[in-house]
Amino acid sequence: MHQRDIRNIVVLTGAGISAESGLATFRGPDGLWEGHRVEDVATPEAFRRDPTLVQRFYDARRARLKEVEPNAAHRALARLDAEWPGALLIVTQNVDDLHERAGARRILHMHGELNSAWCLGCDARARWTDELSSQPPCPACGAEGMLRPDIVWFGEMPYEMERIDDALRDADLFVSIGTSGAVYPAAGFVQTARYCGARTLEMNLEPSLGSTYFHETRIGAASVLVPEFVDEMLGNRTVRTT
Repeated sequence: MHQRDIRNIVVLTGAGISAESGLATFRGPDGLWEGHRVEDVATPEAFRRDPTLVQRFYDARRARLKEVEPNAAHRALARLDAEWPGALLIVTQNVDDLHERAGARRILHMHGELNSAWCLGCDARARWTDELSSQPPCPACGAEGMLRPDIVWFGEMPYEMERIDDALRDADLFVSIGTSGAVYPAAGFVQTARYCGARTLEMNLEPSLGSTYFHETRIGAASVLVPEFVDEMLGNRTVRTT
């Protein structure tokens, strides 16, 4: 498959791409997420039950985000974003801002953003880089104690699914980077793209749960594989998908 055969690209990124920058992946081998059960920090029920715990958990993650930097994989995708002449949509499951800090612009955060706060009172969203556990007032309406992390928790609908579906159906190439293929609806993107005629490629430390749906799986670190892939796409060489 040649670069000239590809016009529209959708890239899905998961926790694996940011792990190389020092951010913890979503769930460790012990089933915990940074020492907490997912049910205790990443559901609407958890927030209603113990909002202080949830806010402090995300405050800590927000503070940690300030200590890390984009890696070579983020920078390579930013280069693809800047130089690719066709349609491109980077859909990330990650709530960090490393893609943006690397320079990417054609990006969609389907699971929300750590540096965003959502007011449950007036429905406004605001950029937020400080703590929320102190119950600061909403910048839009002034209500106190109504801000929550602008994060899609389990049981909530990911953002902009219609836009993502349209992009997948129009894609000539779908690329999945650093994702386990365990969390839906993102895990089903490869099936949609392939059914609609796209070539499919995954890059991961190990084959994902949905690896059989990909035309090709490349095993290795994202910081190595993604720059190589971008060089292929922006050069005159043949893309290795068959």
